[in-house]
Amino acid sequence: MKKSFSFLLALLLLATLACRSREQESTASGRVQGTITISGAFALYPMTLKWAEEFRKVYPQVKIDVAAGGAGKGIADVLAGVVDIGMVSREIHPTEIEKGAWWVAVTKDAVVPVFNENNPLGQDILARGLKREVLRDIFITGKMVLWQPALGLSGSTPLHVYTRSDSCGAAEIWALFLGGKQEDLQGIGVYSDPGLAEAVRQDNLAIGFNNINYAFDATTLKPVAGIRVLPIDLDGNGVIDPAEDFYQHRDTMVRAIAEGRYPSPPSRDLHFVFKGCPTDTLILAFLRWVLDDGQKYVAESGYIAIASDRLQESLKRLGQTGGN
Repeated sequence: MKKSFSFLLALLLLATLACRSREQESTASGRVQGTITISGAFALYPMTLKWAEEFRKVYPQVKIDVAAGGAGKGIADVLAGVVDIGMVSREIHPTEIEKGAWWVAVTKDAVVPVFNENNPLGQDILARGLKREVLRDIFITGKMVLWQPALGLSGSTPLHVYTRSDSCGAAEIWALFLGGKQEDLQGIGVYSDPGLAEAVRQDNLAIGFNNINYAFDATTLKPVAGIRVLPIDLDGNGVIDPAEDFYQHRDTMVRAIAEGRYPSPPSRDLHFVFKGCPTDTLILAFLRWVLDDGQKYVAESGYIAIASDRLQESLKRLGQTGGN
C-alpha cells in the first residue's frame, strides 16, 4: 500500500511540474476565447452555472456549456476527453489518478438528510432528530423500518427510504458518513438531486438526502417547499440542542458547515477535474478566475469557501500565486 501511494504521489507531482511548463507555452498565445464544456456533479452544477455567467461578463466571446449528470458521469466524461472539465463531488479515486485525473478543490458544500414536511411526526423529528447509528440502520443495514422507534417513541408508522440511482458524490459521501459505500445504501433509487428531492416531496413518510442547494430554496433560503432538512442528533442525547439547531435556514446551515459544527463527511470539497493538467489558454484563464475572482460568488450561491491558503496552493500548482 505504501509503495502504491508513493507511486501515485510521484505521478501527481510530475504532472504538476509538467503543467507549469506547458502553461507558460499556452498562456503566451494571446486572447481568451472559445468554448468550455463541463459535466458532472449536481452538487457543483448551480455554482458552476453562476461562475460561467459571471466569467462571460468579463469575456463575452467565451461560450461555456454546463451539464449535470452526477459525479460518476463527470469523471468518466473528462477522462474520456468528452468534456474539458468534470465536476466531481467526492474524493478522486486512485484508479482515476492512474488514468490521468488532475484536480483542484474549488468550493465546499454538504449532504443533508431530508423528510417530507407533512410527515405526521414532523415536530418530533425536528425536536429529536436522528442519531448517526439510527440513520445507518435506516440507510445501510435496513434494520430500522418505522418512524417512531427511530425517534425513541412507540408506534408503527413506516419509513419510506429513498436513495440515488445514479453514480454520484452525494450518495458516496452520505454512505461514507454512515460507514458504508454507495452500493450499500437501501431504498428506492431515484435519478438526480432534483429527482430525489421531488420523490421525498411526494411521499409523506419519506426520508432521503440531498446536497444543500437542492434542500434549500435559492430565493427564500428556507427549505424547499414540501421538504424539511432532518436534524442529526450529533451528541446522541435524543434532543436537538441549540448548538445543533441550524437546519431551518441556508445561511445558518452554511455557517455550521464552515465552522465544522456539521461533520465532514457529509460535508465535503467539490472539485474541478481535468485529464492531465490543463494547458489550454481558455481553460487556464477560467480556472484561475474561479480560484480568485470567482470566489466572491461562493457564499451568495449557498456554498462554503475553500481556505485561502489552499486556494493559493492550487494557483501555485498552475504556476502562479495570484489570479489572472
